[in-house]
Amino acid sequence: MSTLATPRPEVAPPGPWAFPLPHESVTDNGIRLLSYAVPGQYVISLRLVVPLSITDEPRDREGVASMTARLLDEGTATHSSEEFAELMERTGMVLGASVTDGALSVDVDVPQRFLPAALDLLRQVVSEPAFPPAEVHRILRSRLAEIEQERASAPHRAAREVTASLWAPTERASRPTAGTTESVSAITRDDVVDFHRTHVGPRGATLVVAGDLDGIDVAGVVSSGLGRWTNPDHLPATPPRAPSPAGGETRVVLVDRPGSVQSELSVAAPGPDRSVASGWAPYPVLSFIIGGSPSARVDAVLREDKGYTYGIRAAFRPRARGGSFVTAGSVRADATVDALRLLVGILDTARDGFSDEEIRSGVDYVVQTAPGRYATADAVADEASALAIEGLPLDFQTTTLAAMRDLDADRLVTAYGAVATGAWVIVVVGDAATLRQGIEGLGLGPVTVVPN
Repeated sequence: MSTLATPRPEVAPPGPWAFPLPHESVTDNGIRLLSYAVPGQYVISLRLVVPLSITDEPRDREGVASMTARLLDEGTATHSSEEFAELMERTGMVLGASVTDGALSVDVDVPQRFLPAALDLLRQVVSEPAFPPAEVHRILRSRLAEIEQERASAPHRAAREVTASLWAPTERASRPTAGTTESVSAITRDDVVDFHRTHVGPRGATLVVAGDLDGIDVAGVVSSGLGRWTNPDHLPATPPRAPSPAGGETRVVLVDRPGSVQSELSVAAPGPDRSVASGWAPYPVLSFIIGGSPSARVDAVLREDKGYTYGIRAAFRPRARGGSFVTAGSVRADATVDALRLLVGILDTARDGFSDEEIRSGVDYVVQTAPGRYATADAVADEASALAIEGLPLDFQTTTLAAMRDLDADRLVTAYGAVATGAWVIVVVGDAATLRQGIEGLGLGPVTVVPN
């Protein structure tokens, strides 16, 4: 037996990582096709994004875009709702559709061997949905019930008040994407049919295909399926723009929830989108340092030191254009006032700077976890479709991660200070009778009490 010692291997820092680049082509009907080869991923992820602006909805029918998306798979000109559901089950296909401020997104995941069938079903969904009256009625009724459920949820109620207070009341962004009780109650089947006819078509659309594509003629199967989609009535979507902030100094909205044993805190300010001229690189790192992990500044004080919360998170939330910076979470009701004082103090004093240790920890986390975050076909497809919606280059993640490695304290302070000016929109969902006086005593700004 040999007694020679094995030399200790050297552990080197991981090398640079690059987000995969696709094969790019254009179908005969003008759809931009992005094909990402992800070997070993035999469930193929399809992401179809159609440029669409919810600002194009009629003011008194807001939510019609979201209702249209929810109804796309409820039967087609060829198949009833039940038949369509059975076809998806036979192929192992999962389909979902949603609307953001910049696009209609239709997401499909399907086993590799059923890709041609899934593309044909996807074409039927977007080109010839039936919108059965009974299903329209059911979906609208479901949305009305959902609004009531959101009102009963403190985080949802806080989020709704944040958007209503953060953006100017004339902005579509200040109202729920899926509509209000009043606007949804006014929607009819004809509204859904008309919105689909004029706003959903192949013009400007992008289809992302990600997975193990070995041996598949992606362009060919897409052309045979979705490539047959046409809509001569399709109108161009209004280009996205950043919503106008409501403006003003720090203000507090106290949503009254009598007897609540917890309070929901949200502190927000307008923020950038990912196409910000100064570069997006600082913002994911700032999110991590301030409130992106149990070791971040917010939790270090409010959770670990004070025991007021199970966790509060801070994040920059980009839209297609514009965005927000939101810090939110629940605290014990009896700790609400002190927790709010400490939270605003942490956010304000962050303008003073960040330590080298914080910066390195934030950069390492975001950069070194990227390969894991984008290891699956669905994650690649989700990010690629987001890039398409936001009009960003396909190497955006690669260049952004590279830029993060060069971040320093000055760059982070400048980026943070541009957003955290000291003027906050603060929303507290809790018992107004026990909280109002204490919150007013903090001197943060005027306190407005609104019903739940």
